[in-house]
This record gives sequence, structure tokens and C-alpha cells, in this order.
Amino acid sequence: MSTLLDVRDLTVRFALPKPAIFAERPYLEAVRKVSFRLEAGHALGIVGESGSGKTTTAMAAIRLTPAAGGEVMFEGQDLLCLDDEAMRQRRRDVQLIFQDPYSSLNPRARVADIVREPLDLMEIGTPDERMARVRELFTLVGLRPDQLNLFPHQFSGGQRQRISIARALTTNPRLLVCDEPVSALDVAIQAQILNLLARLKSELRLSYLFISHDLGVVRHVCDDVAVMYLGCIWAESSRSARAMRCSMRRNTPTRRRSCRLRRPWRGASQRDTCGRSRSRAIRPARSTRRPAAPSPTAAQRCRMCAAGTCPSCCRAAGPRSPATSPALTGAV
Repeated sequence: MSTLLDVRDLTVRFALPKPAIFAERPYLEAVRKVSFRLEAGHALGIVGESGSGKTTTAMAAIRLTPAAGGEVMFEGQDLLCLDDEAMRQRRRDVQLIFQDPYSSLNPRARVADIVREPLDLMEIGTPDERMARVRELFTLVGLRPDQLNLFPHQFSGGQRQRISIARALTTNPRLLVCDEPVSALDVAIQAQILNLLARLKSELRLSYLFISHDLGVVRHVCDDVAVMYLGCIWAESSRSARAMRCSMRRNTPTRRRSCRLRRPWRGASQRDTCGRSRSRAIRPARSTRRPAAPSPTAAQRCRMCAAGTCPSCCRAAGPRSPATSPALTGAV
């Protein structure tokens, strides 16, 4: 299998305000020497918590965000060294699916014009061929041809995401960057979009750079997984559930620190999925002290005193005879 995308030591930093007039300008490194490789026809998922640099890494790899250093080799050609016109021609092979489908679509344009726009900008085919391509893509993503003249607000969230996918497929790309394409959808629609992406990947031989924070979504679509934390890739593994859990637990610094903390509860030792010993929480032992008996009534107290088993009398002076019992002698 040939390598489609090879990222080496990618670095992205953003300028911060100067603390003083003559002070040096500080920089924030959002991505720090990230390296990964994507094979042709495969899907690589980049997972991590919010703010770890997943989207910034993907945007810098396709030159939508300026990179401060590194190399992005796409089919043996460094994208960071191309001029504007050469990169514009390269965008036929690299397309993007945004997170929010509604904000990425022009609300004043009909969906047929939205899907046809990449073909118009790159001057691909004749007008009739472009319109035929739009109808073909609508059928491919599960939309009806009679919906071509509608506006984006007339579609549901899942249908708008299908329009975004159709627009990304117009130029027959080889690489699709999916920036959390199902995070803004409900669970039922998420499953439909993920099944659509999986089917397109197998039918069209596409490669995905899939950004997500949900391991279940990544496991459904991707072949390999890279775990990011604070702008760095800490682990890479296959998509199996065991390998994902081991990567997340072993290789992120917060997981490492949490594993070294002493457990404040008592428990028996057991092995987790990574083979490490951990403590299982057990409820504290229940107290063996019996609850206090309810105070007897006056009639019960008289019978208990007559039998010599009155608690107050027995605790004070032991068992008493019926003749010396307070209840029989008239003592109050």
C-alpha cells in the first residue's frame, strides 16, 4: 500500500500580544512537531480532548492554516512549498467536510449551485457535464434529484451534511478531511452519515483524515488512530477497542499521573484491559453495633420489671425480684 500523506514535524504557532512595547513577541505553539502517515485507501482518526490541536493539525496539513515548520508530503510533493496557483490545482485532490453543515453552506444559494461551485471555480467540464455530475452526486449521497432547487434551510441537519459531502466529492478527490462531521447531529443521523462515509470509502477508494473526540465514531470508520494531547501525538494504534483503550490510558500524561495516584478507598487488586493492577472500590464494612432498642411503654416496663428484665434496672443494679421492682412497690 502506497503512502498518500506523510506529515513530518509539523509545527503551528500563533502570535500573542506583546507584554511591553520593546519586549519580544511571544508565540503559542498549538501544534508541536507532529508526524503521522496516511496510506492510500485508509482512514486515519485523530482523537483527543478539546483544545489538543486536532483541527489545527488537519487545517495546517492542507494549508488552510499557515504552518511554522515541517513537511507535508502529498503523493511525494511538499504542499507547504507550493505557490498559490499550484496549490489551487492540488485542491482538486484534497477536500474538506466541515463540522457544522449549515454554517458552511451559502443560505442564499440553491443546493445545486452550491454543489456545482467547485466545478465552476476549477473549470472542470462543460455546463451540461457539471449539472449531470451534480445529479449523480445527489443520488450517491442519498438525496433526490427534485431537491436540487431548494435552499439549505429547507433541509434537515443530516441532509445538509449530505450536501456538504456531495460538494466535497465533486472534483473526485483522493483525500477527504472530515472535521467532526457528525458531532452536530443526533445519534440516529450520526449512524446514517457514518455508514455513508464508510460506503463511499470502499466504493470510491477514498482516504480520510478523520477528526473526532468520540472513540466509537473513530472505531466505526477509521483503520488507524492517533491520540493527541497538548499539540503532540502521544500514541498511534489500530482501530480495535482494546488497542484504543490501551493507547488512551498508557500514553496521555494525565492518565499516567492519575495511575500513579494512591487510591483513597480500600479494595481488592484486579487487572484492567492494559494488564496493569488497579484497585476496585468496595463499600466500607457495615457497622456491627446494633441499633438502640426502642424505649418500652409503661405497661411493658411494668411487666419487664416484674420479670426482672427491665433494661434500666438491670443495667444499674442487675436483676431484681418482683417484690423489689419499682413498678410493684409504687415507686415513681
